[in-house]
Amino acid sequence: MKLSEKEFDRIVKRTIRRIPLEIRQYLDNLVIAVRKRPTKKMLKEMGLPSDELLLGLYRGVSLIDRLVTSPPLFPDTIILFQEPLEEMCGTKEQLEKQIEITVVHEVAHFVGISEERLAELGY
Repeated sequence: MKLSEKEFDRIVKRTIRRIPLEIRQYLDNLVIAVRKRPTKKMLKEMGLPSDELLLGLYRGVSLIDRLVTSPPLFPDTIILFQEPLEEMCGTKEQLEKQIEITVVHEVAHFVGISEERLAELGY
């Protein structure tokens, strides 16, 4: 599957509206960015091989690790990688579901949602 940047962005916005409010509420404090692919540097920083299919990445300081006395210098960001997501999915419906799963997973990193709670929510 290969979409234009504009169409991919529309799908991301539509998908985000479907995320349960319990998780979506945290997106007000996050930037969601889309890039074509992760850089080799990003993969290396995460300890992943250069051919790894990385779908998303959270960059920032999680709420659990924050200190009131030293707030983060940059906004917390979720980066979605368009080409790996497209490679993984055969239809727009699959793409929407995978974007939802990826965003929810990255929000979980931000707020400290456990894997057990994600499973309870269907992720």
